Amino acid sequence: MSIIPPSGSLVRFDNPTLITSQNDKDRKGAGPSKQSTGLDQQMMDVTAGGTGSPRLAKKQAAMKDLSLEEILDKILPPKITKDPNNADLLYCQRISSTPATRLDVINLQEQLDMRLQQRQARETGICPVRRELFSQCFDELIRQVAINCAERGLLLLRVRDELQMTLRAYQTLYESSVAFGMRKALMAEQGKSELERKLIQLEEDKRDLERQLKETKANAEAAEKKLNEQRQVEERKHMEEINFLKKTNQQLKAQLEGLIAPKK
Repeated sequence: MSIIPPSGSLVRFDNPTLITSQNDKDRKGAGPSKQSTGLDQQMMDVTAGGTGSPRLAKKQAAMKDLSLEEILDKILPPKITKDPNNADLLYCQRISSTPATRLDVINLQEQLDMRLQQRQARETGICPVRRELFSQCFDELIRQVAINCAERGLLLLRVRDELQMTLRAYQTLYESSVAFGMRKALMAEQGKSELERKLIQLEEDKRDLERQLKETKANAEAAEKKLNEQRQVEERKHMEEINFLKKTNQQLKAQLEGLIAPKK
């Protein structure tokens, strides 16, 4: 059998086994999806039932009928891997059913710290590497607990799934908020460009109006100057006419007096 390289996970797996055609048929005939569905329902009933209820006692008895392998497969599904030298050969690798000792837990902690340091995971903030390693560590702890107490392991599995669902919801919310912020930023940028164009147009209109104002003022001053000149010309003509009439009047008076004087 070809040697399959280790996955590098903190979860302990058994050695991979070759999946033959007969094993495939047996695996398909067993109906893993039905087993998983039944296991889910039993897990929900066990964790939701009250203490001492007949229903809980019945479900606990049903849990005893489940094999440890089925429970572990529910916690972490088996890995199906192709042979690197022969693509027709498939290998199945399940998580280990070997109980963990105190030394295993200490080694798990040391492996976690070592891999956090090797992969340069951040100590604070959002870090996908740190999240992946702690998820693997949590899965290994669920495996260890489930071997000793299947009900406790299944309850921890529900807690893990709930945390992952909540995390995915927050991630979706974050991504949607980022997309919303980007849309608003683009809209603001487009609005800014439109306002800049309007500002340029208004400045051009302002310059045109200022030019028109200057032309209007110049025309008004020219018209006023021309009007003043015309008024002065008319005043001079009027004064000349008055002076002419006065002079004519004086001449007529003198002639009239000259005509009247001899008669006396």
